[in-house]
Amino acid sequence: MSGKPNYLILLVSTTLILAIDQLSKVFIDRAMDLHQSIPVIPNCFSITYIRNKGAAFGFLANTSYRLPFFIFISIVAVIVIIIAYSKLRKDQKLAMLSLSMILAGAVGNLIDRIRLGEVIDFLDVYWGNYHWPAFNIADSAICVGVFFLALDMLREERRLKAQPHEPS
Repeated sequence: MSGKPNYLILLVSTTLILAIDQLSKVFIDRAMDLHQSIPVIPNCFSITYIRNKGAAFGFLANTSYRLPFFIFISIVAVIVIIIAYSKLRKDQKLAMLSLSMILAGAVGNLIDRIRLGEVIDFLDVYWGNYHWPAFNIADSAICVGVFFLALDMLREERRLKAQPHEPS
């Protein structure tokens, strides 16, 4: 099955995830004080308002070139994602959703970096005193999107193996 990918999936998914991401960050910024934490599940999950100048785990947080670097990388990622999306077949719905999620996450954090010079994080997962670095909806969309994309790649590999091979 060939044909162009469904751009409505890209538009709707990206817009919805981006809206949830940005609205959640605005809410956290207005409703909470920086570093305030609200336990949701004791010893497991809290809403904790953090500002992250770096990337995952605070990577490059204290460098002078961090902001232009992250903005540049985000813009390149957006372009690559859109090009990759345009090459999908119309039957690759999971890949379309995956790339839409990754795009929404990249754009969500890009908006924060341009608007604030840093990213608002607030999802705090931990066990006792062992904390995973705080993250946000955009980060979650990227991670889930990458996971779904890996699943789609495995499905695609199986599909190609199941096709009858033509002699060369």
